[in-house]
Amino acid sequence: MHLLHIDSSIRGDWSVSRRLTARAVEAWRAAHPDGTVAYRDLGAEPLPHLDAAGGLARMTPPDQHTPEQRDSWELTERLVNEVKQADVVLLGLPLYNYGAPSSVKAWVDHLIAPGLAYDPTTQAPLLGGRDFVVVATRGGGYGEGTPRNGWDHAEPWLPHGLSMTGLEPRFISAELTLAPSVPAMAELIPLHEASLAAAEKEIDNLWTPANAQR
Repeated sequence: MHLLHIDSSIRGDWSVSRRLTARAVEAWRAAHPDGTVAYRDLGAEPLPHLDAAGGLARMTPPDQHTPEQRDSWELTERLVNEVKQADVVLLGLPLYNYGAPSSVKAWVDHLIAPGLAYDPTTQAPLLGGRDFVVVATRGGGYGEGTPRNGWDHAEPWLPHGLSMTGLEPRFISAELTLAPSVPAMAELIPLHEASLAAAEKEIDNLWTPANAQR
């Protein structure tokens, strides 16, 4: 068994998503002691966004690529292969300015590659059949009845962004992560703690015997 662990937070040791994905890796290793883990840090080493060369590389036969197109396509091949080699993909997804980090958008854009992640003739997805766990964290509260309900555009977007590939995320979410550090949110600390505890419990149970098939 092989797990691909991806972080995207830029907050380093202050990152809740990093703490939670690290906890998930520990839970996975406990369930798969002979398994292997690959790691990619989109926060520390962001991928290049698709520019004219990178975008056109997807519309140009490889034997006609310019050097710039070839470099972009080769990076895409590496990223797709990382996913193909994994039985489980684990992604940390913090909410930045009500959307996904741009580094995650760049990763998704690279994965939408004809012939690698989907069949360009039939549109059949080529990356399905593996578990895709997304640990989503949000500094505020965006649930039903809150003033900013519906302002989280990261979690709803990701399944659509990756739909052509066959990757289907299942989310574990923790909200109000800024409550302990923002004085104006102090009264929300109990809600944050409850949300965090629920996320931790769900992570700890991801690969228990009852969920061994996942």
